[in-house]
Amino acid sequence: MVGETPPARRSCLVVGNCCHDVLIKDGGVIAESLGGAASFISAVLDGFDVDCRYVSKVGPDFAYSVSHRPIVCSSSQTTLFHAHFSSEIKRRDRVLKRVRACDPIAASDLPDSEFDFGLAVGVGGEILPETLEKMIGICETVFVDIQALIRIFDPADGTVNHVDLKQTGFFHLLPRIGFLKASSDEALYVDVEEARKRCRILVTNGNEGCTVFTENTELKIAPFPTIQVDPTGAGDSFLAGLVAGIAHGLTLPDSALLGNFFGSLTVRQMGHSKFDSQLLQRVKAEVERRRVHHFGSHEKRDDDDDSDEKRDDDDDDEEFFRVLDAVRTVMAPYCLHEWPNSPRPKCSDQQRLLLHSVCEEPPINSVQNKQ
Repeated sequence: MVGETPPARRSCLVVGNCCHDVLIKDGGVIAESLGGAASFISAVLDGFDVDCRYVSKVGPDFAYSVSHRPIVCSSSQTTLFHAHFSSEIKRRDRVLKRVRACDPIAASDLPDSEFDFGLAVGVGGEILPETLEKMIGICETVFVDIQALIRIFDPADGTVNHVDLKQTGFFHLLPRIGFLKASSDEALYVDVEEARKRCRILVTNGNEGCTVFTENTELKIAPFPTIQVDPTGAGDSFLAGLVAGIAHGLTLPDSALLGNFFGSLTVRQMGHSKFDSQLLQRVKAEVERRRVHHFGSHEKRDDDDDSDEKRDDDDDDEEFFRVLDAVRTVMAPYCLHEWPNSPRPKCSDQQRLLLHSVCEEPPINSVQNKQ
């Protein structure tokens, strides 16, 4: 709508340590990468004009340049993970081991400011119950990745395992958080039917998409077919896409679809995900069109409004999926930094035309293209 005022820029607090990730295949190191959920999340949110404050801890050995400066702890080294992959057909995913852990993030490390959103996204046991409780106090809506709550680490070799949520010091906080995100494997450690009465549950399931559970509804959100190279960070990118959608006024189903979109791009890459600025701008423009199409006046909707939990008509939903898929299929092969020899999908003329019809802005020169 011409002259329509855009929504106010939303603020977000992201809490979780940056890490060093070493990827090992058949016993040999194939890559070393920046890791940690916060780093994957920033790769998405930095392109969506969400005003973010990051609280992460690293050691003096931290090896990467990041746009959001972490807290440097002189008394400990940066959290280090080894991700073990295998060529054996029976091994579908990876074995993750925490080799060392940086200091946890204390409640006193958090700012006293107030935020629209909070993301508790620890990966190495760095988020404490009192830290999450303070986040709940200063953030209007808190999104929690369950891995921050239920991960435990073998004392001998650091292999990552899980414990039931009720056995942690976090379970009593469920009624005070907005969203709990879990993979299908992690969901086994929480009673979803019980937990959905306390908060909204998001369960991701790889190539089957995701399911959104509220107290009274269950919504299955379509997946974007992709080729998995490395699953690291897929759930983080999903969560970032979800928050980006909600921050820009999309419904919960549309926001979850945006989460699936970014998750599908992340698994195509080895190590830390990188998104070209042109791809992010195209997606952001389509999100804006979607919002204007549905809501006209961009007044803030109540978080409990049932409109966030209802699907639009099927044709409209499919159109949003088709547009995102066109952007993904046409632009991802050229904009993503993939592992060498990763298979690339072919895009049809119809997908190219659809991309052209919804992305009318002039091309944006990326850093990669300028070099």
